[in-house]
Amino acid sequence: MAGQGGRGRCGAVAGLLAGLLVLCGCADPGAGAPGRAEVQGLLDRHAAALLGRDEAGYLADLDPALVPAARTEFERLAGIPLGGLAYRVTDVDPAGTGRATARAEFGYRIKGYDSGPATTERVLDLAEKDGRWYVTGDRPADGAPQQLWQQGEVATVTGHRSLVLGVGQSRERLREIADAADRAVPAVGDAWPSPWAGRVVVLVPASVDAMGRLLGAPAASYRGIAAVTTGQIGGGPKAPADRVIVNPEAYGVLGDFGRGFVLTHETTHVATRAHTTAATPVWLSEGFADWVAYRGTGRTPAQAAPELARAVRAGDTPAALPDDKEFAFGGDGEAMARAYESGWLACAMIADRWGEPKLTDFYRAVGAHPQREGAVEKALKDVLATTPEQFTADWRAYLADRLLG
Repeated sequence: MAGQGGRGRCGAVAGLLAGLLVLCGCADPGAGAPGRAEVQGLLDRHAAALLGRDEAGYLADLDPALVPAARTEFERLAGIPLGGLAYRVTDVDPAGTGRATARAEFGYRIKGYDSGPATTERVLDLAEKDGRWYVTGDRPADGAPQQLWQQGEVATVTGHRSLVLGVGQSRERLREIADAADRAVPAVGDAWPSPWAGRVVVLVPASVDAMGRLLGAPAASYRGIAAVTTGQIGGGPKAPADRVIVNPEAYGVLGDFGRGFVLTHETTHVATRAHTTAATPVWLSEGFADWVAYRGTGRTPAQAAPELARAVRAGDTPAALPDDKEFAFGGDGEAMARAYESGWLACAMIADRWGEPKLTDFYRAVGAHPQREGAVEKALKDVLATTPEQFTADWRAYLADRLLG
């Protein structure tokens, strides 16, 4: 299951400076706010010091009382192979005499894994004292999530095709997840012929509550969800980096098959991100990810789609493919399961009747459409030479054949 990028989740960073940074650029005591360039310059220096592992440079502008906390964050980041890190100040507003509020985008890249940065928005409260500006508060912008390293010491395990970062997890567990991700990457590459990075970054927080903070959302929405993928739909080389975020509680109760299935599903979202756009319905993006994850496993439709099978046996075959809202987390679990199973069997039908290359062609064609309206209809005509009405009728017959047979 994946966050559809622009549909509600983004990569997360918690404040590296969280109330710690002293903005030391010169300012008149009566200044209403520091200039944007002044704030940008200070944050550029701090980013460079962090990237260069220059602790003295990173701590040089801090109030001595704040140095211990700053050093803790600096040490937590030491094990993460950063390939880039930057702030971009977007706004600085006066907030009264000697006070201001700055907004900034923070982004970081992991060396060898990210072609673009993982980003988040921060709000910094500034105060002037004795001609110098200080950061008195650093918090996520509305809806922006935390970063893993704010939650505790980060352990890092490097796989052949994966990097797993965890807090509050044993190295043995992180290694098991890395091994499963390493198996998922080639399985996805075999099913998805389009170019992609061929590697994945997995975050494993200490709990589902911590997972919710990484996603900037209530933990209750994810209690039964084993993992989600963050990213930006239609992502290109400069798009924010994808992260697979594992719910350690739900993932932990799965068997070997379930764990492999989850990581293959989520890795599919990473691989298809550039071709998943606002035109792509969720039934297609989630159904395709399930199709990849089930591919070659030998699972029968009745085994893989138990909720939908029960509905079809009861004479309640869906009249149409599911709407996006039917995939919402935190709702009716059985209805959501039927939505996922419906999307999977629609993709399975395309692969069975038209062939696997036509399925991937169909996915790309839908995503290439400039808008949601008409995207599926045009791809059905151009790629599969059928109509929405005929496709729906064929799909309903396919459900009966595969789930009742």
